[in-house]
Amino acid sequence: MEARAIQRTVRQSARKMRLVIDQIRGQAVPQAYAILRFSKKLAAKQIHKVLKSAVANAEQRALRENTALDVDQLRVKYAVVNEGPTLKRFTPAAMGRATPIKKRTSHVEIHVEGDAETRAPKTTPAKAGAKAEVVATGKRPKAVKKKKAAAGKTKKKAGK
Repeated sequence: MEARAIQRTVRQSARKMRLVIDQIRGQAVPQAYAILRFSKKLAAKQIHKVLKSAVANAEQRALRENTALDVDQLRVKYAVVNEGPTLKRFTPAAMGRATPIKKRTSHVEIHVEGDAETRAPKTTPAKAGAKAEVVATGKRPKAVKKKKAAAGKTKKKAGK
């Protein structure tokens, strides 16, 4: 089960937010919540909101598809912070000049996915039957041998 959440134009620079998002990338969701909860960075609060939304989206998708979902088994698969539009402002400076102020924004995107252990591996019916036969008999089925051409029977061209 995969779900995502995006928050656009967060009023904090992408550089500062990436310091926090790097810590939770690849982590299990409960562990990511703990990291964000005890982080002193202001960006952790915004990232926590996005992560919470992604988990809620996963739950809603599971309800729609009528599948079981354990939130504790979710993992942060993809987490990225990109730059958003910059707000350009000016402040007065000495001798009638103006100094620019860049108020940077960022976009946060988080994808969560169910753990690989919780999902059943996909097997084809033919392989499943062969595996069941090995388990039942304890022996592998005999393979059909292919006829090979004799190596010594190749024709050689007469040299001039």
